[in-house]
Amino acid sequence: MDFHLSEDLQEVEALAAEIFGDLASVDRVREVETTNTRVDDRLWGELAKAGLLGIALPEEYDGAGLGLAALCVVLEQQGRTVAPVPLWAAGVGGLLLAEYGDEAGRALVSQVADGSARLTLALEEFAPAVPAAPVTTARADGDGWVLDGTKAVVPSADFATHVLVSATTDAGPGLFLLETDADGLTWTTTETTTRDHAGNLELAGARARAVGAPGDTALPTALRLTAIALAAVQVGVAEGALKLAAAYLSEREQFGRPLATFQAVQHQLADCYIDIDAMRVTLWQAVTSVEDGEPAAADRAALVAKWWCDQAGLDVVHRTQHVHGGIGVDVDYPVHRYFLWGKQISSTLGGAAATLEDLGQLLSSAEVAS
Repeated sequence: MDFHLSEDLQEVEALAAEIFGDLASVDRVREVETTNTRVDDRLWGELAKAGLLGIALPEEYDGAGLGLAALCVVLEQQGRTVAPVPLWAAGVGGLLLAEYGDEAGRALVSQVADGSARLTLALEEFAPAVPAAPVTTARADGDGWVLDGTKAVVPSADFATHVLVSATTDAGPGLFLLETDADGLTWTTTETTTRDHAGNLELAGARARAVGAPGDTALPTALRLTAIALAAVQVGVAEGALKLAAAYLSEREQFGRPLATFQAVQHQLADCYIDIDAMRVTLWQAVTSVEDGEPAAADRAALVAKWWCDQAGLDVVHRTQHVHGGIGVDVDYPVHRYFLWGKQISSTLGGAAATLEDLGQLLSSAEVAS
């Protein structure tokens, strides 16, 4: 299978690389981490101006219509610079509203594309709840729904204007859309591993609109797209960390020669290179499966990509930090930031062990069904 980028996607990649390279410098990222929202407003505006916030969204909603593949290309470039913008949540949320939203939900998609509406996703809860079976409940009330429960570490909550919440109804789990300042919502800001200001969300009789029919494919699709989007960011994070390590080891000398010439160090970086290649292959297998419109194959491929994102991604940021020696544990040195991002991404929606269990259950169910 050919995973080379099309000419359109190569242009998207070059544009994203230029914007992130120019605007997400180490000093700028450090500066943004001292702000109230922990989000780079200037970068967000430039991404909107360049059309990258709507790159995946249908043209009828003022997007570029390039789909999930284009979103993943942009997310990979974001990961290379660990740029502090909530891009994966907004991108996935926009795709979900375009596919499943009612008239009011779809009307919001154009605002997602221009950056004026800032979507985030509330898909996780505190253990032992799992994303596919939320403990948060939703009950029908007139022409809307009422939500009760608690959602954990909602990304960039202080920056968001709207939130998509997963909740369970009598008909099964579903997705629901609320404004972040709606009645019945209480936010508690919490700083995550990546230094993002996420929010723990308490829902007490909060009114919401359903995104798709409860019990349909909206939540499974959301989890599948989120796994793939996170894998794309993680590929970029791992590449960025490896680039830093290679540059450092080429310049740093010990016993009169660069550290990069030591065989033990070369083996560490070679392992990183192989892991990143595997991460990239499984990512694009998942993207291709989604675009082929085969949900069962897409679910399998997304879980495989997520496992590589969780396991290999974490291995890479561990190794690249380790080969930096003492400076690698300096929390202000750039490589540490890649470690923090890799660590958090590897545990979002459950870590490698949870993902492997989900994959095993999926494969065994398919075997029984056949």
